[in-house]
Amino acid sequence: MSNLIIKIERPAFGGVFIGRHEGKVVMVRGGVLPGEMVEVSVDEDKKDYFTASVVKILEPSPERIEPPCEYFGICGGCSLQHVPYHLQVRIKEEILRDSLKRIAKIEMEHAASIINDDPWNYRLRAQYKVSEEGLGLHKKGTREVVKIDRCMLMNDKINEYIQGAHSILKGVKAKEFHITGRDQLVARLITKKAAFSIEDAERLGPELMDAGLSGIVISRGREEPDCFGKTYISLDLSGYEYTLSPMSFVQSNWKLNQEVVNIIREMLGPLKGRRILDLYSGAGNFSLTLAPDAGVVAVEENRYAIDDGKRNLEINGINNYRFECASSEKFKLKEEYDVIILDPPRPGIRYRLIKKILALGPETILYISCNPSTFARDLKR
Repeated sequence: MSNLIIKIERPAFGGVFIGRHEGKVVMVRGGVLPGEMVEVSVDEDKKDYFTASVVKILEPSPERIEPPCEYFGICGGCSLQHVPYHLQVRIKEEILRDSLKRIAKIEMEHAASIINDDPWNYRLRAQYKVSEEGLGLHKKGTREVVKIDRCMLMNDKINEYIQGAHSILKGVKAKEFHITGRDQLVARLITKKAAFSIEDAERLGPELMDAGLSGIVISRGREEPDCFGKTYISLDLSGYEYTLSPMSFVQSNWKLNQEVVNIIREMLGPLKGRRILDLYSGAGNFSLTLAPDAGVVAVEENRYAIDDGKRNLEINGINNYRFECASSEKFKLKEEYDVIILDPPRPGIRYRLIKKILALGPETILYISCNPSTFARDLKR
């Protein structure tokens, strides 16, 4: 099929922009802006839509800027660096409003956005792929790894460490290298089990620590991981000490995470005597600061996150909070709760859990989502 000339109409979730050709939807992945006339090549011709890639920008938007990152368009990580930050915020607001209207039939006139003071160097967590060249990220649209020397989203401490770690990890029989921290760094190396022995771990662990880590966890398949050094870091969470290991999930933008935690406290108001259920709780990120006044039950299936959470309870002297090691989808909801907090992964919540939650009849349900499409779907249910 020959190339198409289309006008970009609006953004969609996942770095996709929408145009039309003879009435049929064209989904263009990244690199464009609403209002632009573009030439695209068709990747797939589906029944109801085309997927396409940009060939040429014919009429650029006056809002377009030069992407500051040398890897933009090659690395598959970022999709909006050609868009000024204020417009990125508006685009994300529009995607949320559109998802709620189109899927959940909910009209939302205004989205109250939390704005980054600086949209660069804020991330305190990264997941790199290990390759023959060292550490990198997937090339856009492929499984090929692009070596990354400096990511503009990562904090300076992580970038500095990664530059030195290339030579240590290149060619190592490992899959991924996860690194977390800001002032101190901890990491997790996920290896290819059959090709990585305990002797390899004992050699490589100290070498990676000497390059600038406080501690490292080396995961070799289903065996208990090998730990070297102090394998957790401490962060301030709205006045509480919050520790986590590289085996736990952490919100990568810690400043905005703290703002969300504070908003949750403000929304809930007085907490004394109230009972809170925190599903998909992780180490207790969204509920730890609620516990001094309210009783909390936190449900999480990652036992390492629970270990972090229990450490946090002990450090902060919190006694009216308990963890349950279970799948949030399968946890038996027998007790009554005043508040239920939900922070599910991108696929959202299964319908059977939604029914169980509604049957309990809590006063308040707080749903934190990173995917507007599944968020809208779950609200509709």
